[in-house]
Amino acid sequence: MEVTGIISALIIGLVIGVIERLVVPGRQNIPIWLTIVIGIVAALIGTAIAAAVGVADTRGIDWIELVIQVVLAGVGVALAAALYGKRGTT
Repeated sequence: MEVTGIISALIIGLVIGVIERLVVPGRQNIPIWLTIVIGIVAALIGTAIAAAVGVADTRGIDWIELVIQVVLAGVGVALAAALYGKRGTT
């Protein structure tokens, strides 16, 4: 993964984290900063997975990589909301 790939994953992750907060159904009782961190981590992991599969470097927009990142962020936000919510109720 090159430096430009890391920087773009961070930026995409920031955006994905905010968007996933709106996309995941139900109310998330997690702070916005945690949502953003999850988005950034999901973007970095998604970029690594896309590179391992061989779909990270395509012409134009890397749609498959973006889909992987969004799915990972959605799962991460849903898991964090479930775990964070349980932590606050006990």
